[in-house]
Amino acid sequence: MYRIAEEHDFGIMEIEVDKDHIHLLVEYNPTQSILQIVRYLKQLSTYRIWRMENNAILLKKHFWKERTFWSDGYFACSIGQVSKDLIKKYIQTQG
Repeated sequence: MYRIAEEHDFGIMEIEVDKDHIHLLVEYNPTQSILQIVRYLKQLSTYRIWRMENNAILLKKHFWKERTFWSDGYFACSIGQVSKDLIKKYIQTQG
């Protein structure tokens, strides 16, 4: 995820992984679209995860219909009036 962010000129400020979802605090330019950032993260991470060593063998057992990894949906919101530190603390307590 960090490498994808670096390659596409945005930053991951905080990340926390739960059993069935992931929380990210992302910093990006106002000219970038959050939809495009989500696409980069989901599409490129799926492609790279499937190509890593023996992952394809293991993943085929769970994703036998198609080469996928993430669900279709996502939720995104801006920080607005809440401080970045408060959002970081929230993300750190997830999972």
